[in-house]
Order: sequence, then C-alpha cells, then structure tokens
Amino acid sequence: MPAGFSRAEIERIAALAHLELGDDELDLFARQLGDILDYANQLQQIDTTGVPPTASVLIGDEGERADLAVASLDRDAALANAPDGAADAGFFRVPRVIG
Repeated sequence: MPAGFSRAEIERIAALAHLELGDDELDLFARQLGDILDYANQLQQIDTTGVPPTASVLIGDEGERADLAVASLDRDAALANAPDGAADAGFFRVPRVIG
C-alpha cells in the first residue's frame, strides 16, 4: 500500500468523482487520504491469531425477531380515518405535490 497520495493522484480521483478542488484542497485531501492509508496499515499489523472471524458484533440473536405473520389493520378501517379515502379503489387520496 502506498504511504501517501501525490497531487496528480488526487486530481485524477477528483476528476473521477466530478469534483472541482482548489490547490489547498488537493494538498489537504492528499494528506488526509495518506493518513487513512497509514491507519489502515497499522490495523493490518495487529496480530489477530486466535480471534475468530465475526459477521456481527452482537452476541447471539438479540438483534433479530421471529418472523411471524400477524393481523394488520383492516383496509376499510384505515381508509375510514383518511380525510379523502377512496374506499372503492383501496387507496388514500392526497393533494398533488408535483406540478
């Protein structure tokens, strides 16, 4: 991994992203991206021997719920609460917002 970015590399990346950068921004981003790569290099050097790979930081299945089918609100009851519901068509009427 390269230790830093040259000004020309930052200009090419900016062109690919359709960004117009000033001279001071080119220098700033070159330094910042170089710092990010340096940090990634430091992380690569950490000994992870014996650490099992993980797909999540959660232990167990606390973040998931059972996928159960439950009854939902009846369509007629939902449309009855609408100021301008079209019960015969099964949808809500709303004011036009796009001209």
